[in-house]
Amino acid sequence: MIVISMTDCPVSLRGDLTKWLMEISAGVFVGQVSARVRDQLWEHIKKSAKNGKVTMVFNTNNEQRLDFRVHNNTWEPIDFDGIKLMLRPSPSRVKQLGELRLGYSKASKRQIAKQVANKQSSKYPSTYVVVDVETSGLNPEEHKIIEIGAILVEDHCIVERFSLLVRLEDAISTQIEELTGISNDLLHREGLDIETVLNKFITFLRDLPMVSHNADFDNCFLRKACNDHNIPYISDRSIDTLTLARRKIRQIENFKLYTLANHFGIAITKTHRSIDDCELTYQIYEKLINLDNS
Repeated sequence: MIVISMTDCPVSLRGDLTKWLMEISAGVFVGQVSARVRDQLWEHIKKSAKNGKVTMVFNTNNEQRLDFRVHNNTWEPIDFDGIKLMLRPSPSRVKQLGELRLGYSKASKRQIAKQVANKQSSKYPSTYVVVDVETSGLNPEEHKIIEIGAILVEDHCIVERFSLLVRLEDAISTQIEELTGISNDLLHREGLDIETVLNKFITFLRDLPMVSHNADFDNCFLRKACNDHNIPYISDRSIDTLTLARRKIRQIENFKLYTLANHFGIAITKTHRSIDDCELTYQIYEKLINLDNS
């Protein structure tokens, strides 16, 4: 089952979709098509929608049994620990998205895509940095980083660890304290200002590939914090163990970090502290890249 909702799109596109789907309301289409047809329809929509806004919701094989695609929409699909959510952007994010859409010619976009494809075609790195952030909430436009943890891995072996707390102006919620084990008192006593933490982290990261579980979540918060403090955030390559696990593993309840750890028989000592989650992510990544299926 798929549901497509569109606004400000050409009438001809709506006519095209009625060949495959039923229009149950103006600009709202539902139907049952194969994954191949669904993907072809989506490519046709992106080419034909012009400045129109389109959202597609469809069944898929994940924990929620659904996924999203958007075109020219300010709301963005994000993956939070295996759960797909729709992120409502702030006015500053809306402006940034508009600039990104207007900032590159088609030729530039093709060149960027080619460069990214070339990078992704290489083998999994043996030297990299595992990264995990703890935050005061889920929305990078409203919430803040409270801890950054990282592990430097060289030739598949851990050689150095990085872990710093961030002092906040506002108190974190009781729910976050209970979830992470990070208290407001601990942040006040041991936390550093975010600019200092980010600069130390970027120095630790260098230009090495970054490995994270649910990388989109970590990257959103890190990029937002760096942008707020005019700090260049550069990682040569980002590898998501969540995406990797979904491609390589079948017959598993979900793809959360601790579920994967149990799947591989990895001992879990602590939870929801950055450096401990980095340890788990490192072990899971090494297990995943050694699986026979790709």
